[in-house]
Amino acid sequence: MIVSENTLKWVMRFYPPLLFQRIWVRKFHAGFRGADIKIAKSILNKNYNGSIFGGTIYAATDPFYALLFDQLLQRKGYKVRVWLKSASIQYVKPGRKSLYFSIHITDEMIVDAIHHLDGPGKFVKAYPMEIKNKEGEICATVMNEVYIRNLHQGEKGQVAY
Repeated sequence: MIVSENTLKWVMRFYPPLLFQRIWVRKFHAGFRGADIKIAKSILNKNYNGSIFGGTIYAATDPFYALLFDQLLQRKGYKVRVWLKSASIQYVKPGRKSLYFSIHITDEMIVDAIHHLDGPGKFVKAYPMEIKNKEGEICATVMNEVYIRNLHQGEKGQVAY
């Protein structure tokens, strides 16, 4: 389903798994070329040590590469299934205040995906993210492996968001 950047921003803001963990989509960039996300520290996501729960940080990174690629490729006429295949996280420093991260999809990333979709029909690649506090200090690094597949004729696409 193709939606506008603003519509998807509001849908994601009120999507319960993100809302209740205080994960806030600040914006989707024009043409779904990126996203800016805030993880607000609150009583709902504070751990024993007083920092943001690691699971909240991990969950915050889960949907965004898949959402961006899905919207970008649909706009290019592709019928695809996109999902997060795997992820890994390294906690570098406790998130004692709100955290932030941005994702950017470059022309090279899109060309690479399309090359594989037009050839073998599937694309799997890992992309890094840095989760930072307001001072710009890295609190966590994440690798998200995205899986994109051209759907076979007759198979219906399913929206996961």
